[in-house]
This record gives sequence, C-alpha cells and structure tokens, in this order.
Amino acid sequence: MDELQRFLKFLEFIGYDEVKVDRGVTMVKNRKESNPIEELEKLKEEVLKCCKCRLCKTRTNVVFGEGDLTTNLMFVGEAPGEQEDLQGRPFVGRAGQLLTRFLNLYGVSRDKVYITNIVKCRPPNNRNPAPDEIQACYPYLEKQIEFIKPKVILCLGAFAARTILNLPEKTSISKIRGKEQKLGNVIVIPTFHPAYLLRNRKGEPEFQKDLELALRLAGFIK
Repeated sequence: MDELQRFLKFLEFIGYDEVKVDRGVTMVKNRKESNPIEELEKLKEEVLKCCKCRLCKTRTNVVFGEGDLTTNLMFVGEAPGEQEDLQGRPFVGRAGQLLTRFLNLYGVSRDKVYITNIVKCRPPNNRNPAPDEIQACYPYLEKQIEFIKPKVILCLGAFAARTILNLPEKTSISKIRGKEQKLGNVIVIPTFHPAYLLRNRKGEPEFQKDLELALRLAGFIK
C-alpha cells in the first residue's frame, strides 16, 4: 500500500489528477490546464476586496487594470490618480488621454494592449506610494504578468521601472529610459510617465521613441 501511495503522489506531482483501473489496466487522465482569463477574473475578485494596506481606507475604487488579456504589450504605471479612483479604470485622466493619443499615432487602440499599475489603489492626494504599500500590492502585478504573458512591458515612470527591475530607490528614469532589460522572458523598457510629459513637453520625442520600440518588439508595427 505504501508503494501505491508513493506512486499516486508521484503521478500528482508530474501533473495527473485521476487514476482509473479498468480490467486490470491503469488509465490516467491529465489534469486540466488552468484558464488564464478565468484566473485573472478570480484575481480581480480578490483584489477588489483587498485590505492589505492603508490605501483601502481612502480609496473610492480599486483600479485593477484593463485591456486585451492576450496582448503582447503591457503598460505599467505607478498608481491610480483622482479620475482613475473615481472611475475604477487605469489611465483615464489627462495623462491617460495623452497615452491614448500616442498609441493612436501608430494606429493602436488602447483596448489592444493591457494597462495597469504597481499599486491598485490611489494614494491620498496623489502622493508617492509607500514601500509597504508597494510590497503589499506587487504580488497582484506578478500574477497579472504571469497570466497575460506579455512579450514586452513598458514601465511608465521611475516607480514602475524601479519596482519591476528591482533597482535602487534613487535610480533616475532619465538614465534608464529606452534601455531594453529582461524580466525572465519578458522585455522591459522604462520610459517617462505621461504625467511627466504634461509638465515637460520636451520629453515627448524620447517617450515616443520608447513607445515605438515597445510596439515594434511586441509586433504591433514593423
């Protein structure tokens, strides 16, 4: 019996979940693979109820993320702003509208990419997210990346780039923007946050260059 139990545990370990014995013949059925879309929906339900940090006390809505769940390109920002908090959608304020206009320059609509943030709830008065808030929320982003499996992540701003690439706290976005880096099999490209461009239009050519690189590597343009 001990040998049988060890054999059954081995089958479970390598990915089988059902063993059927019929006329002395052992038949084994493969475990069904998880559905990424279903897994994302489950994750979203969990995040909508999340109270792992202080931001749950001041938020209006959780901003989980939205877009094409099979896309090759993911945009990751810092945290929701006022409009995002009110609507429960990422990048719908002035910065988001600017991002949408840049995408449209290349004939790409925002529903063809996936957009989310490091932190899913708005920090009060749009302050920077605290380290413990990022730590509490980052596993959700890791799961989003795992389920969507993008080829390219465009990090919008220093917080997103430093968090995803595990860089020192004072790393300047101007020094790392446009440089391809790797997160497992995913290409990560840091660039300016669209909110920065609203204050500093001179950064637009560099942002557009980084966006074009990301779109090309993700297969949206040649």
